[in-house]
This record gives sequence, structure tokens and C-alpha cells, in this order.
Amino acid sequence: MTSDIAPGTCPTANGMPMLGLGTWQNTDPEQCAESVRTALEMGYRHIDTAQMYDNEAAVGEGIARADVDQEDIFLATKIVPANLAREDVLETGRESIERLGVDSVDLLYVHWPTKAYDHEETLGAFSELYDEGLIDNVGVSNFEPEQLEVAVDVCDAPIFANQVELHPMLPQEHIRETCDELDIEVVAYSPLARGGVFDQPVLQEIAAKHDVSEVQVSLAWLRERGVSAIPKATGEAHIRDNWESITLELDRADLEAIDAIEETHREVDPAFGPWN
Repeated sequence: MTSDIAPGTCPTANGMPMLGLGTWQNTDPEQCAESVRTALEMGYRHIDTAQMYDNEAAVGEGIARADVDQEDIFLATKIVPANLAREDVLETGRESIERLGVDSVDLLYVHWPTKAYDHEETLGAFSELYDEGLIDNVGVSNFEPEQLEVAVDVCDAPIFANQVELHPMLPQEHIRETCDELDIEVVAYSPLARGGVFDQPVLQEIAAKHDVSEVQVSLAWLRERGVSAIPKATGEAHIRDNWESITLELDRADLEAIDAIEETHREVDPAFGPWN
């Protein structure tokens, strides 16, 4: 399951590999474990999960199966909105770590700023887990600039990353600019617009030019724009196609053409999203 691309080849952002494996909807325990094992033995070193995905134990099993040192893996999970009250963060954060079969996680996110989320109580609990060494970094997800600025002000631990939907049809310039100003990494979920990249004419043209997939073009564009990505993949072929994007070098004309795409759409748009 090894790859011609060395594991250390993937660029990093403050120690976080800029390409990871997303596990959303990968709920069959055996398939999830095998997806994680396959990715790690191919060279991935960044795995992303969440309490909401109901697969943390399977992700942990995949990590245990892989012939890769755990200390070399950047592992992230997220607290479900219903568990964002202070005591619930402390209790379920520890439970997530136990399910994953590790002593600590590299990054723990606030999944959405909704339901039980209270910036002082929630982020205070995250800071406690950080101070105890159970999490190496505090992250937030689906935060707009206003929520980010408040989080930075109230959280004793530094905010490391903001995970948002981001792809060529939803470039999120305002969030990227704010994160740059606040020294926060941007992590893209749904970086392939749930398959929408295959139907985008600009991406099709650039993919043909380089003899690669539209998937690789989208992931390479994100990397060139300083955004990490965690595309979901289950089978070996898709996991490999994503991984090979790290060797694709887009030229200036490619990047400018993608930046100029006028088509816009959001794949994840719940009523409680802070942008609504």
C-alpha cells in the first residue's frame, strides 16, 4: 500500500500536514479502519474525525493497524455541538481520546458555534484540556470572522485552526484573510465540493492540461493558497488520487483562472450556520 511519494513530502502548516484524510460518513467500522490504514501506509500523516461522525473507535483501530508510528500522525477530532457545555467538553473530550486509543490528540475542534456553545465556558474547557496535555492544539470549525475574533480574545490557549467548507466554488476569501491576520491555519472540509469539481469547466480544462484529475487540481489550488485540506475518501483509488495532488504544481495562469471562477455554491448550509 506504499506510495512512490515519501511520507515526509507533504507540505506542513505549523507542523500540520496540509493534506489529510477526512472520515465524514465513513461509518462502517471495518471500512473506516481500512481506509485509515490504507491512507497512513500510503504516506498520509493527518487524519480527521469527529464525535458527530460516530467513527472515532474505527479511526483508532485503523491507526493501530497501520505500520506507522502514532507519534508521526497528526490526529484531529471535534466536539459535537450538544457537548459544548464546560463539563461535557471535559468529559466527552476525554472519551474521544479513549475511543481513539491515544494518550492525546494533536487538534481538538469546536465543531459548530451553536447549541451548547458559549465562547467563555466552552473555550475555557478546551484550555483546560490543553493545559492538561490532552490536546496539543485548540481548533474551531465553521466560525465566521466575528466568532474567530471573539474566540481569540477569550481562549487562554492559542486558536490553531479554523475548519470550514472551502473549494474553488466557495473560496471564503473573508475567512482566509481574517485567519491570516490572526495567525490561524485554515483547513478545508468538502474541498472537492462533494464531487462538484468534476463538472467545473475551468477545473476540467486545467486537469486536461496537466493530465491529472479535477480532484488533484482543486487540492493543489488549496495548497498553493495556503489552505490545508481533508478530502473524504474510502477506497484505495480515491485515497491515492488525493495523495498524488501534492506533486502537482499549478502555474500562475492556472491559479488565476481558478481564482476567477464565478460559479459559487455551498454544500453544507444548515439553518444554524453562523453565516445564515
